[in-house]
Amino acid sequence: MLVCLDFGDDGYEDGIAEITRLAESAGAKRNKVVQGRRQRPDARLYAGSGKVEEIGLAADALNAATVIFNHTLSPGQQRNLEKELGRTVLDRTELILRIFSQRAKTNEGKLQVELAQLEHLSTRLVRGWTHLERQRGGLGKTGGPGEKQIELDRRYIERRVGVLKEKLNELQKQSVIRRRARARREVFSVSLVGYTNAGKSTLFNALTRPSAGAYVADKLFATLDTTARKIWADGAGQVVLADTVGFIRDLPHGLVAAFRATLEETVRADLLLHVVDAAAPARAREVEDVNKVLAEIDAAAIPQLAVWNKIDIAGEKRALQPAVERDEYGRISRVLVSARTGAGLAGLRGAIAEAAQLGKPAGHTQNPSPELSI
Repeated sequence: MLVCLDFGDDGYEDGIAEITRLAESAGAKRNKVVQGRRQRPDARLYAGSGKVEEIGLAADALNAATVIFNHTLSPGQQRNLEKELGRTVLDRTELILRIFSQRAKTNEGKLQVELAQLEHLSTRLVRGWTHLERQRGGLGKTGGPGEKQIELDRRYIERRVGVLKEKLNELQKQSVIRRRARARREVFSVSLVGYTNAGKSTLFNALTRPSAGAYVADKLFATLDTTARKIWADGAGQVVLADTVGFIRDLPHGLVAAFRATLEETVRADLLLHVVDAAAPARAREVEDVNKVLAEIDAAAIPQLAVWNKIDIAGEKRALQPAVERDEYGRISRVLVSARTGAGLAGLRGAIAEAAQLGKPAGHTQNPSPELSI
């Protein structure tokens, strides 16, 4: 069961489509979407008692095992909802965490996901340990009231979080050493960024063949771990191209913090290729959401080159536009490509080579425009 409530925000319909894809990406089968309008969230149940009763009846009729809210629930709201509905309740953050846990492949990625999960769980321990809300006795005759089970688990989580952060710091130091080596060799660094499922990994494979190998699937967050490859730019020599995790609207802050080490590749890049799904109806909002995350990780000042992908399915007018656009200074500022068919890739390689030759990005420092003139 998916629950999407309209609080008068923009992009409500897009949000329904997105949470549906998130649920499917996590392996869930959608039975029903329950919608409703409210002025503000209910303090106890988020959706209000009447709507929760409606959700419960629908879930019983369909025998739905899980109810997923396309919103961020407080620990108290989530606990109350599970009690009222008698089944598992997930909010948007927990759903994304589950997807991340399925996708992480490298040691660093698994550590980052575990860290984000534990930090999220630490605020919800009471929900998982209500049945153990008792105190252990002390030692011998001098024993005092002892410690509650929840306190023991909280301390265990704190210790584990400390261990994970230490391991991630060691991995980050190794990444810093690799970046310094590239800097000494004056290797131009390019990172692919963009909304999840914009086609970054497909584009990465198309540009780096025959050394490609990034996992590609029609799923949100198909890949989490950063993959870097060297490519040859005619007239500029070797360039390091990195594929990074995709962004999404309302990306949980805990995930951004946990994946900061991975996102360092983005922060340290000389140029960002901002991959935009040209066929997405909400592409303007997606561009804005990506730029918000870039600002959060201190990467907003890095120059961007807009790469409009999927022009093969974006419509005839989009496909007939010039493959390469230049700004008022004559530099390439935007490229139209299809990573699947290979259309426009020559122009993109030329833009990367031009940027590397100049020692600075081919585009200007402004963010990519959400629309193209037709």
